[in-house]
Amino acid sequence: MTLKTHKKKRIEIMIEAAALHRIVEVLDRFGVTGYTVLPALAGRGMSGDWQRDDVFGDTARIVSVVCITDPSKEESVLLAIREIVERYIGIVSVCDVEVLRSEHF
Repeated sequence: MTLKTHKKKRIEIMIEAAALHRIVEVLDRFGVTGYTVLPALAGRGMSGDWQRDDVFGDTARIVSVVCITDPSKEESVLLAIREIVERYIGIVSVCDVEVLRSEHF
């Protein structure tokens, strides 16, 4: 038996929690059918080390939004997300993935 996979794009957005609702609005607007939001617990960036426990309020708290979508939506989603990320602390990464159930994305 041959297992068939389907090519998709995985987009991960690390961004201040205060911008989360804007990111979700973009995903909804472009028909990204699912995403997961994870808390970022600690890290290191251009400003040095940080830990979630040292941060008060959503302004500096960081979340990770992960979604998998059809490649045809990638450019539109990224252009809209870039406008948001430019005003907040955040990074965006994109990679090619293959999924088993294409109809979920």
